[in-house]
Formats: sequence, C-alpha cells, structure tokens
Amino acid sequence: MTQHISWGENALAASRKLNLIPDELIKKVLFAVADEAVAKTDVILVANQKDLDAMDKSDPMYDRLLLNADRIAGIASDIRNVATLPTPLGKVLEQRTLPNGLNLSKISVPFGVIGIIYEARPNVSFDVFSLCFKSGNVCVLKGGTDAYHSNSAIVALIREVLERFEMDKNMIHLLPAGREATAELLNAVDYVDLIIPRGSQGLINFVRDNARVPVIETGAGVCHTYFDEFGDSEKGATIINNAKTRRVSVCNALDCLIINEKRLSDLPFLCKMLAESNVVIEADVKAYTFLNGKYPANLLEKATGESFGTEFQSYRMSIKTVSGIHEAIEHISRYSSGHSEAIISENEENIAVFDKQVDAACVYSNASTAFTDGAQFGMGAEIGISTQKLHARGPMALPELTSYKWIIKGDGQIRAK
Repeated sequence: MTQHISWGENALAASRKLNLIPDELIKKVLFAVADEAVAKTDVILVANQKDLDAMDKSDPMYDRLLLNADRIAGIASDIRNVATLPTPLGKVLEQRTLPNGLNLSKISVPFGVIGIIYEARPNVSFDVFSLCFKSGNVCVLKGGTDAYHSNSAIVALIREVLERFEMDKNMIHLLPAGREATAELLNAVDYVDLIIPRGSQGLINFVRDNARVPVIETGAGVCHTYFDEFGDSEKGATIINNAKTRRVSVCNALDCLIINEKRLSDLPFLCKMLAESNVVIEADVKAYTFLNGKYPANLLEKATGESFGTEFQSYRMSIKTVSGIHEAIEHISRYSSGHSEAIISENEENIAVFDKQVDAACVYSNASTAFTDGAQFGMGAEIGISTQKLHARGPMALPELTSYKWIIKGDGQIRAK
C-alpha cells in the first residue's frame, strides 16, 4: 500500500463518476473546451510567453513550447475531431455462450486513471485531456517546468468548463513542477493505472527505469529514409525535404538519409531544397565527396560516430551511403528507435522486403515520415507514438486508451468440485 496521496484519492473518485457520463454529454463538454480555448487564446498566450521568455530561442524545445493563435485554433479543431469520434467504450470485443449456459462478453472499458509525464509541449495538455475524457479516463498531468505557466492556464480553463457542466474538476489534475511530484506519480500504484511518458529518450528511460506503475513507452524518433537504387528523384527530393524541414523539433522528423551508392550522383539534387532551409548535413565519406562543391560549404560537415542514431530535433541531419537494400535495413536495425522509417523506390520487390524486415511502428514507402501523427491517421489526436510492442504500437488514440473486462451472465450455475 502506498502512502495516502490526496490527488490520487480525488482522481480515483473522479474516475468512477466519469465512467457514468453518457457519450453525448462528453461530446458537449469537449466542444465547450475547444470553444473556450479559442475564446481565451490571449490568456493562454500570455502564460505561454512567460515560459518562452525563460527559454533560449536556439533550444530545439522552443518550437515545441511555442503557442500562437493558429496553433490554438488547430488544437481546438483536434479536440472537436476527438469529440465527434465514436466512443471506444462498451464495445463487445467477443461474445459466446458456454455449454453450461454461461454467457460471456468481452467489453472495452477505460483504464481508469492515466498519468502523463511530458516536456515542453503545452498542446499535450489539451490532447491528453480530450483523448482521456472521451475514453472515460481521468488524466494526471506532470508537465515539464519549462511549460508550467502554459499548462497551468490550460488546465484551469478545462476545469472551469468541467465545473460549468457540474462535473468533478479532478477529472484532470496538474501536478506541481519538480522531481518530488514526478517520484510520487511514478510510485502511485494504488491510484494510477498507467503512465505514458512523452519526450526525450532520457525522460522515457528515466520513467521506464523508475516507475512502479505500468508504463507504455512513447519513444524518441530517430527516423530514417532510404533512397533506393530504383528511387524517383523528384519524389525523393520533396519527400526528404518535407520529412526534415516541415517541423524539425517533432519526433517524426527525418534524422538520417540513407542512399544507395548507385544513386550518389542524384544526391545534390535530392538535397537542393534542404540547402534553402539551411539544413546542416553530416555526410559519410562517399556522400561528402558528391556533395562537396555542390552543397553550401558552411552547411556540409563530415559525419562522425555521433552522426548516426541521433534524434537531432534541429535543422541538422546525417547521410549514410549503402551498397543496397539489405545494408540499408541493417543500418536502420542498428540505429532506429522503432518510430518511423521510409523507403523511396519504384521497385515493388524492394518495398515488400523493406516492409517485412524493418522493425518500426510505422513503415512508409514513397511518403514522408511526417505523417506519423494521430490526427493524420484519422484518430482525431494522439496521446503519443508507442514504440513498444505490448498493448499498443504507433499513434495511440481512443482505442489504445481502453482495456477490457469479461461480463459473465448466468442463471444459477455453480462449478462442480
């Protein structure tokens, strides 16, 4: 038995109440939260600016921390999308009647109380609440110190909406900044059913190594794109540029371009748009030779041992030259975080090999890894990208936030000795 935790007691009580709220009312509350987020954009941005003022703009986390009117409008749109999705609860996953007359039903149910530990991404506060609320789960948030003012404003807004609908405000709870609160959450085995960390590999490793509560890893994204011998250079250039530069701080951004040595002459063309975005390239010996003099000298560096297996989260990437698809897959196997990997090829046989042998949550052919996102997958939003294989893998949304239980109906049956 853990020590008494007041927020844990409150979260448990709130989860029992939440389990009785009909989906139509949940939908109304989520629409109200979305409307309130837009209406109070200025309030949120004032709080966000306090956090931004304390962070160096060159920090890769700065872009993740940044909120603006457009981003808040997008967040509100995602909340509305979640609200309109079918409820994941009460689904009959399996049903049968035993020879003794017992009727068994396997029914989807909430986990109960879910703890989320995340870094400087205040949008996560909205995303997590909408997904947890829609799936019947209370959420306990432990955001990073870097985003504390933003998260506090967001949670206060959500709680105001809950109270307006005469609901328990403890259906969402924000823990204070600091390590003590993190340790308390990681050990809250009598109150919290599941913990999902979102952030750097260091954060995820810490949570996995120290939590007594079950954990689903949403791992860091070390993402590769392999330009095959049979790749289309026009497709390749746009895909590579989009995967790297659409938003460099996110986990689905490209970190390493792998290129077949037979296509090295295409490398300057493939990287042309990257130069326009001032992307620094750390190239291996062969790739460096083909780019030297054809890519801005101030943006071209020779690769080191640290160039591969690194999640850059900035305008920087590496290039690895390989002899063929099997060497490309070996490189990915060694350095991948299991997040998102892609091949650019017009050869269906090579694509099939890549699809089968690359061990990642999301495997692409002729498309940007930037699509690894719950909203892009039609899930409304996501609570994280699971890179493990137990329970959930890839973008986690409503179905992944449920468990199940067996409902057994009888008519006086007893078991023989």
